[in-house]
Amino acid sequence: MVGVGRTVVIHPGKQVEKCSRGELGRGQDDQAVGIQRRHVAGGSRVASADIFDWQEDQTEKLLCAANESEFFAVLAAAAAELGFDYCAYGLRMPLPLSNPKVFMYNNYPDSWRARYAAANYLSVDPTVAHGMRSVRPVVWSDALFEGVPELWNDARDHGLRVGWAQSSYDAKGVGGLLTLARPHGLLTPAELREKSLKMSWLANAAHEGLARLMVPRTPHVEPATLTDREAEVLRWSADGKTSSEVGEIMNISERTVNFHVNNALEKLGATNKTAGVIKAAMLRLL
Repeated sequence: MVGVGRTVVIHPGKQVEKCSRGELGRGQDDQAVGIQRRHVAGGSRVASADIFDWQEDQTEKLLCAANESEFFAVLAAAAAELGFDYCAYGLRMPLPLSNPKVFMYNNYPDSWRARYAAANYLSVDPTVAHGMRSVRPVVWSDALFEGVPELWNDARDHGLRVGWAQSSYDAKGVGGLLTLARPHGLLTPAELREKSLKMSWLANAAHEGLARLMVPRTPHVEPATLTDREAEVLRWSADGKTSSEVGEIMNISERTVNFHVNNALEKLGATNKTAGVIKAAMLRLL
């Protein structure tokens, strides 16, 4: 559900300027927001031209966003086109492990944000827990919130009665959760069949686009570049091997192993081998 954190206010009627592909520069293209048109051979289902056109339009707007406020404005507008009054996106960095940096954007009612924070619902929100375990979308239901009836009742009292959420993860270990919600109108199987491709695409596009803006400004997340040898010695270290054992496996001296380990630790900004292995693993460098 993700109801607290940074709030971006969307003004009714606000328009996002269009820009051409040539103005984007920096090598950004459709892949920057995870766009891949899916053509499946052999007679299986192919996404309609309408979906492709919609993705193309959203891609243009998302790539034009110069900051997170503009980006969320585009995201909220896309959610409205899909029939949802409210939209939330939470981006969770992989580090530091003790207190990962989290960015959250939403257009929920002020009263709900205050209640969600005061009750610390983030720690028991089943949509968040589901998103940590699986990237499969989940629809709000009585069964989903069975273990937290107070949260479910509070959400509905604040006009959040219908919702859908899906998480995304990238190669840097950054996780995100898109939530689409509205006060009424059941999310029927027919509506899901009609909109699920767009909704899931939006979840991944939102993740790629927002991470593109936030990760470079977040310490310890932009990954270092390890050499093949540095990554290999850390992988064996992660498996519990000593420097002597790693040397025997790799047919190099223990001194050379330690040389690669120390180089990797310096690049990672880690103070010891354990911290270096964990950081490298969280950043998907191993």
